[in-house]
Amino acid sequence: MRADARRNEKALLDAAASVFVASGVDAPVRAIAAEAGVGMGTIYRHFPTRADLVVAVYRHQVEACAEAGPALLAESPSPHVALGRWIDLFADFLVTKHGLAAALRSDEAGFETLHAYFLDRLVPVCADLLAAAAEAGDIRAGLDAYELMRGVGNLCIGADHDDRYDARKLVGFLVAGLRP
Repeated sequence: MRADARRNEKALLDAAASVFVASGVDAPVRAIAAEAGVGMGTIYRHFPTRADLVVAVYRHQVEACAEAGPALLAESPSPHVALGRWIDLFADFLVTKHGLAAALRSDEAGFETLHAYFLDRLVPVCADLLAAAAEAGDIRAGLDAYELMRGVGNLCIGADHDDRYDARKLVGFLVAGLRP
């Protein structure tokens, strides 16, 4: 793919992710097109079905979350701050992930493959952030990345159905509670 085509696809995926976070994976394609500044035909040319678009957004967000871990660790004032910022990104990503199951209901094997990809890419990033924060004395040692990610995921379930429920606030309490 040419560089300009990659940029356009990235802009389209960023726009779709933004719309999915705000309105769920069933958001109208025209809203995504408007956010991306493209016509609906452009979206359908790249992603013939909603499931294709959701899977592409999912993979795009996994990669963004994976790449953010080392960058946040390098630029944050402490490993604990980097971990907290990464967990915030991860929680935002989970909004789209929870809608993925419904969008792929008929393709259990495809969903399982994506979930394995998600774990393979993100658990090591979270583990590195936890290790750096523990080494700096910011958090307790011996915390498990998979368990933390499951905890964050469980706090995010249902947040889109209750305006009084602030998953990000509870996730913040969880991260603060990791301190020694």
